[in-house]
Amino acid sequence: MGYLNSVLSSSSQVHADDGPVSGGGLSQNGKFSYGYASSPGKRSSMEDFYETRIDGVDGEIVGLFGVFDGHGGARAAEYVKQNLFSNLIRHPKFISDTTAAIADAYNQTDAEFLKSENSHNRDAGSTASTAILVGDRLLVANVGDSRAVICRGGNAIAVSRDHKPDQSDERQRIEDAGGFVMWAGTWRVGGVLAVSRAFGDRLLKQYVVADPEIQVLT
Repeated sequence: MGYLNSVLSSSSQVHADDGPVSGGGLSQNGKFSYGYASSPGKRSSMEDFYETRIDGVDGEIVGLFGVFDGHGGARAAEYVKQNLFSNLIRHPKFISDTTAAIADAYNQTDAEFLKSENSHNRDAGSTASTAILVGDRLLVANVGDSRAVICRGGNAIAVSRDHKPDQSDERQRIEDAGGFVMWAGTWRVGGVLAVSRAFGDRLLKQYVVADPEIQVLT
């Protein structure tokens, strides 16, 4: 294992003082290329991170790409950026059962982040939208409301579902776990959080899970 090509292995938080960032790369076997772009918005600080990584696992060249949108501070998004893909490619079933490996890696990363947060008073969290390319399979996974879109024949097609508290299945899951959803400018879990799945958010963890929804495309 090891990096075959990584343009953004050290990509970091984009601050308001920074200008737009963009770039890209080509896999070592020449089978796919990728690009990225990030531009700060109007806020004075940025809580979002992204990662692009090309690696080799069991003789297979794989691409790992992600966007992590933080809330309550940047800690959760930065932690997920630094650890999610490493946990994933170390999973023993990464090639043989990639869907299960992704689900396990999401939950492992969430548990490890929560454990590391014991010394912090403020509750940080992060969405995630990731795309994993293994051979001719593209596995898109997400928690929260960072959306993945694929272009086919010039048409944009959403390949992830936003996790919002007012969705009937999400609301039912939250209420079954003993939580509640209420309107506070928008629908929020416990009147606080506007997404129903995320990394972190320790105080709401019983209701705000890090179980990803995963779509597999060719």
